[in-house]
Amino acid sequence: MTLPHIYSGKVRDIYDAGEGQLLMVASDRISAFDRVFAEPVPDKGRVLTAMTAFWDEALRDVAPTHLVTADPDGFPPEAASIPGVAGRGMLVRKAEMLPIECIVRGYLAGSAFKEYRASGTMHGTRLAEGLLESERLAQPVFTPSTKAEVGGGHDENITFAEASILVGVEVATRAREICCIAYQRGAERALLQGIIVADTKFELGFIDGELAICDEILTPDSSRFWPADEWKPGSAPPSFDKQPVRDWAESTGWDKSSDPPPLPPEVVAATRERYVEAYEQITGKKLADWFGGSDDAS
Repeated sequence: MTLPHIYSGKVRDIYDAGEGQLLMVASDRISAFDRVFAEPVPDKGRVLTAMTAFWDEALRDVAPTHLVTADPDGFPPEAASIPGVAGRGMLVRKAEMLPIECIVRGYLAGSAFKEYRASGTMHGTRLAEGLLESERLAQPVFTPSTKAEVGGGHDENITFAEASILVGVEVATRAREICCIAYQRGAERALLQGIIVADTKFELGFIDGELAICDEILTPDSSRFWPADEWKPGSAPPSFDKQPVRDWAESTGWDKSSDPPPLPPEVVAATRERYVEAYEQITGKKLADWFGGSDDAS
């Protein structure tokens, strides 16, 4: 007997744990260009879960979170039959999720830089002239986006005013406050360990009438991590994430709409190394000490 399975995303599987709780299990699946590859990246799910638990503890005074426990001993007994649950599972409280992605940017990169290069704006707001790619912004900026429909579509960058229409001015303002403080705290702590958090995405939802941080927190999947000693405005530093997968996929001529080609073992290994390095460098902990160290399920 196991818990009722209610959803599978690109990375996470979600189960109903009863009593207003869910069990979220981060798999080792890896995706790029909205396609999931057949080859898992060992320990990726453990990194996402361990990193989230680390930041959950560090940021609990900023806002409530949905995390109850990541310790398998605290899961319902039925969870034991779920492959990979130890180290990859989080027991969480159900939340009424906001219909926006809460992104905070401390540096001009990614889609924000593309927009700036084309129009001089970031999420519709005009920025100073002459900014370079990867340049540090004067202060962290809350740049929300819509959430793509399940099964298709892409998130779309929107202005704060447009986010306020979707969730209300009071909620949007509170979300901005929570996310900017959480980003600032996380970025300062990571920088002490030699890693720049260029930007990150938070998911927020209401639990018992209060806005809470949900889902993953400041992980390599939800954030852009750069080695501080390789950052220079005007170029894109290497990132601690799935960049080896993206680079390799781009080099193959794959059309990005058909099933992706098999990942070579060396690309899988390089990707795993980046995820593990990000966790260990930021937290000062060893991934081997996290739950599920001997569990190779994905």
